[in-house]
Amino acid sequence: MIRQITITLAIVASLLCYSQKASAQCDTIANSCLKHMTAKYISDGQHYRALLLDKEIAEFQSTFYGGTTYRIAACSGLGDGNLVFRIFDRDRNLLFDNSEQQNAPYWDFKFVSTLDCTIEAQIVPGKAPSGCAVMMISFKQ
Repeated sequence: MIRQITITLAIVASLLCYSQKASAQCDTIANSCLKHMTAKYISDGQHYRALLLDKEIAEFQSTFYGGTTYRIAACSGLGDGNLVFRIFDRDRNLLFDNSEQQNAPYWDFKFVSTLDCTIEAQIVPGKAPSGCAVMMISFKQ
């Protein structure tokens, strides 16, 4: 009984340490990603973060309002170009894929009408076996 409790406590402690390390890694990447958010843009206030392993794909949901200019910045690691992101409309029509733009770390865009979108993020295959994906969405003042 005591051995089971000890093992359980060791597992919980390991998970907490891993969670804190992953959170710290994401904070560092988010701070690095801020360089793509100029003073012209205001954050939407949301946190878009995911710890990705191997070929996992993170999905984030967002509503973009017609007539507003947005910037999406996508980062993983401390350099640019490590994260592929794609934006789809509600019907899964591809609206943007940064891999077609040499994995550009950000994209500025404006939709004519309001759209609910799914944003997918994936670490560039072969760049790293795992990492934290950080997305930032801002709108122009």
